[in-house]
Amino acid sequence: MTSTDAPVADTRHAEPTEENIRDLVYAFYDRVRAHATLGPVFEEALAGRWDDHLPKMCRFWGSLVLGSKTYRGNVQQVHQPLPGIEPTHFSHWLYLFLDTVESRYQPAAAVQFMEPALRIAQSLQLSRFGWDYTIPPEQQALLERISPRRRPADSDHDHKVPARPAGEPFPTKIVGRSADVDDGSGAA
Repeated sequence: MTSTDAPVADTRHAEPTEENIRDLVYAFYDRVRAHATLGPVFEEALAGRWDDHLPKMCRFWGSLVLGSKTYRGNVQQVHQPLPGIEPTHFSHWLYLFLDTVESRYQPAAAVQFMEPALRIAQSLQLSRFGWDYTIPPEQQALLERISPRRRPADSDHDHKVPARPAGEPFPTKIVGRSADVDDGSGAA
């Protein structure tokens, strides 16, 4: 084995810590601020308040990933008043976030950030754009990359996994109601 054949050490973090979450948040928002689509939206919303926002985001992700419970706030409420937000903003945000996470964390640790980010994004999108909202194709591709693919129930695999309904990015419905819930209208 020559020196060029030696395996390259994975320098990504194996576990999230408060310190590397801080580094992740600051690196991510540096990318957001430089992004042609996201930068202007965030700059308008946070002009002069970045020094307050970034520590809050560190607490938010620490609470989600480490269970530190230091974040207090309502994610839905904070994001509702932002004017001009379109579906493409969510897709760009998710791509940048997931790319930043993947570059800094080994896969098992990265999933601890990715799964909540995808759930939160979907929840925000549904509340903002309505229950009939269709996830944009570029975001669906990210969801497919992160969430487990479901095999048809009639496949020949050892594990029988129920098929995922078309358009449903997660194994179970996270927000909203299923089609068989009585809505009180009397309609069948």
